[in-house]
Amino acid sequence: MKINYLVIEGNIGSGKTTLVDMIARDYQARTLFEGFDDNPFLPKFYDDQEKFAFPLEMSFLADRYNQLKHNIREFELFSSFLVSDYYFMKSLIFAQNTLSSDEYNLYHRFFNIIYEKLPKPDLYVYLHQNLDNLVKNIRKRGRDYEQNISPEYLGKIEEGYFRFFKHQTDFPILVVDTNKIDFVKDEKHYKRLLSVIFENDYNHGINRVLMD
Repeated sequence: MKINYLVIEGNIGSGKTTLVDMIARDYQARTLFEGFDDNPFLPKFYDDQEKFAFPLEMSFLADRYNQLKHNIREFELFSSFLVSDYYFMKSLIFAQNTLSSDEYNLYHRFFNIIYEKLPKPDLYVYLHQNLDNLVKNIRKRGRDYEQNISPEYLGKIEEGYFRFFKHQTDFPILVVDTNKIDFVKDEKHYKRLLSVIFENDYNHGINRVLMD
């Protein structure tokens, strides 16, 4: 399968950014990481979600669009392999769980205007982890503003992703259950995961792989 634009996603704490780093290192790929650490609304959102949800989601929408527009233009110019730890649809998935209905309807209008102008990935990979593992990973990495994230919130995000998958036919989606492997510490697990991603052809829609 020829891949020029690869997306690695997953819930909070699933290891998506780590995997992108590893793939970029081994394949000399260009990377596109979501820039969230310097978002001034993120810590405020975790303290008061109702008040700061809309400015947070709008700022993410603008940042993601600007990042993708700039990097995809360069990608098309140089025709190099690009791997990203997020896809633009993530904006809508998170907004569904944080915004009121009126806010979400307004947000969705802005989203639709932008989304149609963006290119689609050759393969979209979703790293699935159960909620207990996600919570452990979040606690382990120790970001202060993430420590109060609840399993209930993570569950809603997961549901949002799978709703998106059911209705998406524009590109292949590969859902990989990574609960029983450790691709960071175990080289054999990592190589198997690479094989699953790069050495198979996938149909548009959902393709599932259980790794154990």
